[in-house]
Amino acid sequence: MPRRLLKYKDYDVHSVTTIANGKRNANIVTWLTQTDMGNKVLAVALYKVDYTIELVRESGILNINLLADDQPGLIRKLGQQSGRDKDKFKNLPHALDERGCPYLTEAIGYVQCRVMHSTDAGDHELFICDVIKQVVLNPDKTVMTNSFLKAKKLIRG
Repeated sequence: MPRRLLKYKDYDVHSVTTIANGKRNANIVTWLTQTDMGNKVLAVALYKVDYTIELVRESGILNINLLADDQPGLIRKLGQQSGRDKDKFKNLPHALDERGCPYLTEAIGYVQCRVMHSTDAGDHELFICDVIKQVVLNPDKTVMTNSFLKAKKLIRG
């Protein structure tokens, strides 16, 4: 019996980083797309139970970091444990943008965003974000994808 059709799609792997009232967090995101031909608007789906979504709702700012395939350790660190009771940035190479929002310095780069609005999207909430700026940090790295994570058995298929 064939698998569900959407399982055939591959997705780039990102980390959303954010800060609100001095509290910061990061998570793993694959469901992200640009929605504007001029690269000015992105839609990103955040899982409703994650701590990151609480901070994004509170501050309205985030950075979307495009992860490289030399960063597989971030899947467990950022995606499989909660930041409510753990500092995910401990021993994680990062810096702060001019808004004080963290970004990952070893990622391929990051997109600085401001939330325009959000909408319910099942077990996720879809955030429509205004792109403030795009920064390429490590152009020679290779993009991490879901297929890469499946091949490395870091996620289930």
